[in-house]
Amino acid sequence: MSRKKILIVEDEVVIRASLKKFLEKKLYKVVEAGSLAEALQNNLQDFALIITDLQLPGPIGTDIIRHAINVPVLVMTSYASVSSAVDTMKLGAADYIAKPFAYDDLLDSITALIEPHSTDLPLFPEMLGTCDAMHQLFNHIRKVAPTQTTVLIMGESGTGKELVAQAIHAAGPRSSRKIVSLNCAAIPETLIESELFGHEKGAFTGATSSRVGLVEAADGGTLFLDEIGELPLEAQARLLRVLQEGEIRKVGAIETRKVDIRLIAATHRNLENLTESGQFREDLYYRLNVVKLSLPPLRERPGDLLSLAEHFLQTNGRTLGKTGLSFSRCALDLIQSYSWPGNIRELKNAVERGTILCEGRIIDAELLAVDSETRRHQPNEANDLEDRDSLEGYFKRFVIDNQDHMTETQLAQKLGISRKALWQRRQKLNMPRERSRRS
Repeated sequence: MSRKKILIVEDEVVIRASLKKFLEKKLYKVVEAGSLAEALQNNLQDFALIITDLQLPGPIGTDIIRHAINVPVLVMTSYASVSSAVDTMKLGAADYIAKPFAYDDLLDSITALIEPHSTDLPLFPEMLGTCDAMHQLFNHIRKVAPTQTTVLIMGESGTGKELVAQAIHAAGPRSSRKIVSLNCAAIPETLIESELFGHEKGAFTGATSSRVGLVEAADGGTLFLDEIGELPLEAQARLLRVLQEGEIRKVGAIETRKVDIRLIAATHRNLENLTESGQFREDLYYRLNVVKLSLPPLRERPGDLLSLAEHFLQTNGRTLGKTGLSFSRCALDLIQSYSWPGNIRELKNAVERGTILCEGRIIDAELLAVDSETRRHQPNEANDLEDRDSLEGYFKRFVIDNQDHMTETQLAQKLGISRKALWQRRQKLNMPRERSRRS
């Protein structure tokens, strides 16, 4: 994402042109749109900031907020009042400015919005998330990426371990060279050594010619080994030599060859337990476990679910030529309440399936084709049934069920929102916290 790219959504051509000219003088790259529909023709994740007028032809400007995942939105309006400002901020706007405005004031707002957020942005476009665990992950990636350190990525299947590896490589000193990837669980045990380290002609039956292995192919770049816990012990010994001595020996060869790689490994298994049972070399484990990054499962990221689903919807819409789709309330409730055992991969596939099968403009719950019985949260009171198809209903149920034993900070963290946003939603839904309860 470019830190200097701004999208202006304004239907009045004169205002839009004047604002564009001003921002370009300040070295920002500007893209214009006259309506929400025109704005959504762009990939919103390409922008560091979106500036939109509130009153637009068609949907109002604040409707862009739900599409602008991790991108701050600054709202302009001629109808300045305290109540409209508060309403705009409640909808998720990053800031609010009244027309007519002084350009210096606007520039101050732009600078304040872009600079603090720039260091919180993920290093890879597909890596989205605002929960504490994801912010911590992004921070750790920034710290380890510029080094040559070996990295071990832990996480359940489908949580995005390969994306993390790609992000580390892209932000590291070897980014100009290639990253070579291998899923160790996808190669038969009898072929894994040949695949990784190569072989000489005649080394085994069927070896009719010499072959370069993936370790050698990654020389000068990065080698990513997914599901390294499935690597056989003999291959583990060869890999350990690569890490210790910086050299490989092909299967069937006598001579060794020097290689220079950065290794990033990933697994969903507990390698420490595997070492205790003799299934994984302890010395290799300690070589791998220099920096460990942990990816949270999707069920522990409830505040990121809708943003991820909306991102996949936009991406699939552009790819399939079906832009302008949206989820029904029932579908949104299902996305929030389903446990997603397949994590991000399962969510991505469900949204793609819904996009393909959708015949109108709305994707309903049944098009996602997930097991609706596998719910993470269930309403506890019969009178909650009327709220089941709304996000407000989910919010109410969660707060009511948990506020007696959780602080406001804990509630906000579990919902994936800020404490201020929690307070704002309480006020909107007339759910103030009683003074006698913990805060």
